[in-house]
Amino acid sequence: MAGDGQRLRVPTSEGIVLFDTGDRYSSDKLLAAVRAVSPAPVVSAIYSHGHIDHVFGVGPFDAEAAQRSVVPVSVVAHEAVPRRFDRYRLTAGYNALVNQRQFRAPGLVWPTVFRQPDRTYRDRLQLDIGGLGLQLRHGRGETDDATVAWLPEHRILCCGDFYAWNAPNAGNPQKVQRYVAEWAGMLEWMAGLGAEMLLPGHGVPIVGAERISMTLLGAAEILTVLHDAVLERMNAGATLDEILHADLLPPRVKELLRRPYLRPSYDEPEFIVRNVWRMYGGWYDGDPSSVKPAPRADLATEIADLAGGSRRLAARALALADEGRLPLAGHLAELAALSAPEDSEVHDARSRVFGQLEKGAPSFMARGIYAWAAAESRAKADGSDPWSTMRGGRWVP
Repeated sequence: MAGDGQRLRVPTSEGIVLFDTGDRYSSDKLLAAVRAVSPAPVVSAIYSHGHIDHVFGVGPFDAEAAQRSVVPVSVVAHEAVPRRFDRYRLTAGYNALVNQRQFRAPGLVWPTVFRQPDRTYRDRLQLDIGGLGLQLRHGRGETDDATVAWLPEHRILCCGDFYAWNAPNAGNPQKVQRYVAEWAGMLEWMAGLGAEMLLPGHGVPIVGAERISMTLLGAAEILTVLHDAVLERMNAGATLDEILHADLLPPRVKELLRRPYLRPSYDEPEFIVRNVWRMYGGWYDGDPSSVKPAPRADLATEIADLAGGSRRLAARALALADEGRLPLAGHLAELAALSAPEDSEVHDARSRVFGQLEKGAPSFMARGIYAWAAAESRAKADGSDPWSTMRGGRWVP
């Protein structure tokens, strides 16, 4: 069953097994879809990981079980999933903000109540439910709590968000650590299983062992090359800035990233570089002035004064944008706004620059951040509703 996220329904002699359950907005649709083909009880649901677009579909089945006075759904997940739910409660305000920005969903409210798993495991778990054999394996990739399900008799592989029809989401700018090397290792392991059907975390299934292997190994190669290139330069003493602006990708990987099933349309290689640096190098980026920095507004004011005023700085940002030098234009537009936070002319320039950055950004992640910045300044410039153009983003945290 495809939708915002992929869900697998498998009938057994004991009842139905689900792999992933979807989000809050599709839980009733999931129940209806299952009931359209079978009245059998849902006896087990497996979470691929704890992201909220994968764990909110159990409620209607629990309610149904209570109404029928039958055994409720048994939820199976990795042992780190409850810890994720604890963290989500601890950081509910932050998660609401960053997901509003990432998915252009200003009305989003972050949940604080979750359906906990009934059974957890650490490394591997063999399940036998009504004649169905499932092998669960844990791996770290986009999350630290991920589960892959392998149905050897059917040659079906449920990979969760290890693959989702784009380049791996291994560098999300606003989220916690991703695990690039381990992710690549899991993709290589999955490619060796000989699966005949792959069910990604999002998007349509992939059929055929050769096609599946090619897809998974291509994603693994992208991650491995980026990981190793960053480490090589870190070990040679390069700063983060030097690594970010180096040509890290050989022609083979650039070709992989042009393939329609591996395009960096959700995340970007540059963001993965930052995540590898964070994994091994911490937050210091090699710039000594960033260790104990002055307030950014103070720096911006000094630079604006040197430039002849905030509006001069904003005008230069627009000129750079017209020349196609958008990243540099973004820096100057942000400095201008920090130095004159109530100046409508400056904010008009900032809105235009970040609007251009949004249009030119290849990834969903970058577009969400740029669109948010443009909306903020548009509201400052003309008094409009800042979120009127921010609605309708895809909800896949």
